[in-house]
Amino acid sequence: MSGQEVLAPLMFGTALVLIFSGYPVAFSLGGTAIIFAFVGVEMDMFSWNLLFALPDRTFGILSNYVLLAIPFFIFMGTMLEKSKLAEDLLKTIGMLFGPMRGGLALAVVFVGALLAAATGVVGASVVAMGLISLPVMLQYGYSNELAAGVITASGTLGQIIPPSVVLVVLADQLGVPVGDLFLGSLLPGIILALLYAVYAIGVAFFRKNAAPALPKSERTLSAGALGKRVLLVMLPPLILILVVLGSIFAGVATPTEAGALGALGAIGLAAANRRLSLRGLKDTMDETTRLTAMVMFLLVGSTAFALVFRGLNGDLWIEHILTNLPGGVVGMLIVANLAIFVLGFFIDFFEIAFIIVPLLAPAAMLLGIDLVWFGVMIGMNLQTSFLTPPFGFALFYLRGVAPPEVTTAQIYRGVIPFIIIQLIGLLLITVFPEVVNWAY
Repeated sequence: MSGQEVLAPLMFGTALVLIFSGYPVAFSLGGTAIIFAFVGVEMDMFSWNLLFALPDRTFGILSNYVLLAIPFFIFMGTMLEKSKLAEDLLKTIGMLFGPMRGGLALAVVFVGALLAAATGVVGASVVAMGLISLPVMLQYGYSNELAAGVITASGTLGQIIPPSVVLVVLADQLGVPVGDLFLGSLLPGIILALLYAVYAIGVAFFRKNAAPALPKSERTLSAGALGKRVLLVMLPPLILILVVLGSIFAGVATPTEAGALGALGAIGLAAANRRLSLRGLKDTMDETTRLTAMVMFLLVGSTAFALVFRGLNGDLWIEHILTNLPGGVVGMLIVANLAIFVLGFFIDFFEIAFIIVPLLAPAAMLLGIDLVWFGVMIGMNLQTSFLTPPFGFALFYLRGVAPPEVTTAQIYRGVIPFIIIQLIGLLLITVFPEVVNWAY
C-alpha cells in the first residue's frame, strides 16, 4: 500500500487507541487531527490551506440553531429532576401498580417512558429512579438483578423516545430534520417500553418471589383518592410533553423553540408545586452548562478530525469499504450495527455519534438508505451503549446511588435481558421499516 492509502487508516486507528486509553475524546480527536495534518504536509499529502476552513466550521457549529435545542432539553429534564417532580411520579405510579405482582417493575417502566418524553436526559431518569424506586423494590423482596435491570433499562428510554438529546445530535450529523427523527422514533420507543413491560410481567408470572406484590398494609389509599392523586401528579408533565412534542410534530415550532418552551414549562411546574428554589435553579444551570460544554467540545474536536481525515481521503476509503461489502445494503447495515454495538462497550454514545456516524452517512446515501430510518436505527443501537459493561453509563449512574447490598455483578447480570430486548427492538426496526416511517 502507498503512503496515501496507509495514512487515513492509521489516523483512524490512532484516534481509537487514544480514546480507549482514557484520554478525553475531544482532545484525542483534535490532537490526532493536528498530528496527522503535520505528517500529511511533510509527506506532501495534505495542504495547510485546508485548515483555514476549521474556524468557519467551528463558528458554524456554535451558531447552529438546531443544536441550540440541546441545552434547552437538558435544562428541562434536569429541572424536573431537581424539583422532585420525577419523585412524585414514581411514588404515585408505584402505588397504582403495586397491588399486582411485578407492579413496581411496571411502574418503573411506565414512569421511565414518561420521564423520557418529558426530559430526554438519561442520567436524570436513572438517578431519580435509582434513588426512589430501588430501595422500595428491595424492601418488598424484588430480585436485586430484576430491580437493577428494569431501572437502568427504563432510564435509557430517554435515548430513543423524543425529545432525545441524542436524536438532535444524530439529526445534525445525518443532515435530516430533527422533527422527522423525533416522529420516526416515537413508535419504536413505545414498542421498546412495551417489551420491557412484557418481560417484567413474564418474570413476575414465572418467578413469583422475584417480583412480589405490595402487601395490603402498604395500600393505604382508597381507589378514588389514589385515582385523584395519580391525575394531579401525571397531568402537568403530560401537558408539558404534549405541548413540546405536539408543537414540533404539528410544525408550529422548531425543536429549538419547543425546547425553550419546555424549559420554561419545567420552571413553571416547579414553581406551581412550590419546588422552585434558587439553589435548584443554580444546580440545574450548572448541570446544563457542563453537559452542553462537553457536547460542544466533542463537536469541535470531531470537526477537526473530519476535516483532516477527508483531506487525507479517509472518507473515500471508508465509503469504498462500506459500499463494496458482500450483500450490498444488508452487508453495510450488518457491519454498521456491529461496529456501533461493539464500540458501545467502550466509549460514550456521543463519541460514537460524532466519530462513526459521519463516516457511515455518505455510504448510506450512496446505497439509497432512508436517512431518517437509518438515524432511528442508530439511535436504537446506541441505546445499548448505556447498558453494555464495562462502561455503560446507566450502570455507573445506578452504581452511584445503589445501596451496598446491590453488587456491581448483580447490576451487570440484571441488564443482560434488557440488552437482548433492545437488540430485538433493533431487529424489528430493520425487518419492519414501516415502524419508523409510518408517518411518511
